[in-house]
Amino acid sequence: MRDGCSLCPKAPPTLEGPEMQTLRKRWLPLLIAVLVIGGPVAWYKWPSTASAAEAALTVQVKQGDFKVLVTTTGELRARKFVQIQGPNSQAAQVYQTKITWIVPEGTVVKEGDKIAELDRAPAATRLATVTLDNQKAAAEFTNASLDSTLNLAIAREDVRTAEYALEEKKLAKEQAQYEAPTIKRQAEIDYEKAQRALDQSKRNLDTKTKQAVAKMTVAAADLGRQQTNLKMVQDVINGFTINAPSSGMVIYVREWNGKKKGIGSQWQPWDPAVATLPDLTQMESQTYVNEVDVRKLSVGQRVAISLDSDPTKKLGGTVTSIANVGEQRPNQDSKVFEVKVEVTKADTTLRPGMTTSNAIEVASVPNVLSVPLEAVTSDSGYSYVYKKNGRNIVRQMIETGATNDNEIVVRKGLTKDDHVLLTAPPEKASVKTEIIPGLKPVTPGTSGDTAKGVTLPVKPEPKAAAPTPATKPAAAPAPIAKPKG
Repeated sequence: MRDGCSLCPKAPPTLEGPEMQTLRKRWLPLLIAVLVIGGPVAWYKWPSTASAAEAALTVQVKQGDFKVLVTTTGELRARKFVQIQGPNSQAAQVYQTKITWIVPEGTVVKEGDKIAELDRAPAATRLATVTLDNQKAAAEFTNASLDSTLNLAIAREDVRTAEYALEEKKLAKEQAQYEAPTIKRQAEIDYEKAQRALDQSKRNLDTKTKQAVAKMTVAAADLGRQQTNLKMVQDVINGFTINAPSSGMVIYVREWNGKKKGIGSQWQPWDPAVATLPDLTQMESQTYVNEVDVRKLSVGQRVAISLDSDPTKKLGGTVTSIANVGEQRPNQDSKVFEVKVEVTKADTTLRPGMTTSNAIEVASVPNVLSVPLEAVTSDSGYSYVYKKNGRNIVRQMIETGATNDNEIVVRKGLTKDDHVLLTAPPEKASVKTEIIPGLKPVTPGTSGDTAKGVTLPVKPEPKAAAPTPATKPAAAPAPIAKPKG
């Protein structure tokens, strides 16, 4: 019929012959076997696109030494340093001033170089007051000296006059020897009066001399005190130019709020330091550990120190000090404890104020299995991971151990060749659970309620008490037992 149709397309000529038929009969069964056997194998061995995406969220169980670390951020500082201090202005009654100038931090100075300048205005006011008091004291001293000189001169003149009067009365008494008894007696009385007047004048001179000495002593003491105050204030003002006590690198000190002192900062005599000259050969990292982790620390623990400025540089350290009392630091919600970490090896590139990352090794467990923390979930007091089992996923119960910031030790439930998911699969409700022998399996819940399935202890009832129908489960009714006795 095809041959009779002139409009139908003609079939191409075939090359099939006896040899082609023989070849088809020989290879066709083999091709069918390859498709039947190789198809499932290829499906199992080569994951689909979804499985490849899933594999990107899995990790292999790690085997090796497990270290428990407490990681903190610290700041380098010198263990030994020389303080650059201002003068003791408290004695001069200058209790507060400001830093008007200071060399840039990090400047290398020599002994005697100028480091900082303090504001002289408060001291200048005090200097004017002390200068005026000193002038008053000097005037009082001069006045006391003049008064004493005048009074003593008058007293000496009175003594001399009394001596002359006594001598006159003595002559009159001698002349009255040949006169009438009354005249003779009058001469004797006058002589005695003159003698007593001379004695009184001498006593007055001695008293006024002592008064002059006392008055001059008081005036001199007040003048000396005012001169001392004046010199003290002058020395304080001269000390407002602060020089380096030794050679070194200038490092600013911090105020109570953690801010470094600089130009414009307040300066008080009870906190006289404006900068330090650190010993760069002995450095330590000052850090703060929260109250949860501080109980894990002890003096002598090893620390791996890295610098934020050069992460490739690794330094060794040792915990040397742990504060016994916590403190509230700015921008921190919980109490923290100060911890000092000594850098064991000197490094000339280290500078105070550099930020460090301190990994304090608090425990080390040799040759154990571990997985990332995000791979572990908890349910009803047990820990689980989602493990790959070929192309399937199972919810594997595990027994955990020590933890650090990133990983957790797996004591039972996994091998080093297993792969676990970092996140729970979407079909986690239907995933099969594999438990550790001896532990009761727990059906995974979709609500996330970890208290579900937990058996709480109850107080046992007395043996003599019989159960009532109200306390029996409705699904399993049973005859009421008669109480014994």
